[in-house]
Amino acid sequence: MQVLKYGCIFAVLKIVSRKKLLCNQNQEERVDTLSYKTVSANKETVNKGWVVVDAENQSLGRVASAVAKMLRGKHKPEFTPHVDCGDNVIVINAEKVQLTGNKWSQKTYIRYSGYPGGQRSMRAEEMLAKKPKSIMEHAVQGMLPKNRLGHKLMGNLYVNVGGEHKHEAQKPKEINLNTVKL
Repeated sequence: MQVLKYGCIFAVLKIVSRKKLLCNQNQEERVDTLSYKTVSANKETVNKGWVVVDAENQSLGRVASAVAKMLRGKHKPEFTPHVDCGDNVIVINAEKVQLTGNKWSQKTYIRYSGYPGGQRSMRAEEMLAKKPKSIMEHAVQGMLPKNRLGHKLMGNLYVNVGGEHKHEAQKPKEINLNTVKL
């Protein structure tokens, strides 16, 4: 009886040691298959380009959303959330952007000076008459992060009234928002 007990114990130990050996071999194989590393972009490795977007007869929100994605770099495979990896975006014909419904007369832009009684408001049609670039800048800024990165990304946005811009030397690529999916 005693011999049989010890024989079973040795057999069990051999099975356990084999399982451990197989388990260790599987772990080594897994390490080999998971050897790919995620590459994070940084300032030196980012490829920044120049893009022109024509806002003529386009909806304000749709243009602003596409521009914010391009500024952020979300359309690129090497997107990294904490790095400025987006393109420099030039928006032309900002004064010809469209708002749906009665938004020209009902949408208000509010600012506050910080003093008592210092709250000022302006309707969208008044803003278009006084500062047509501000409508597009305000819409895009609302779709970017509210931190230092968002403020830095706004420096990569160039909004122009009219169809001309002064960045021809950068050879910007023209993007048609009706055909390109971002």
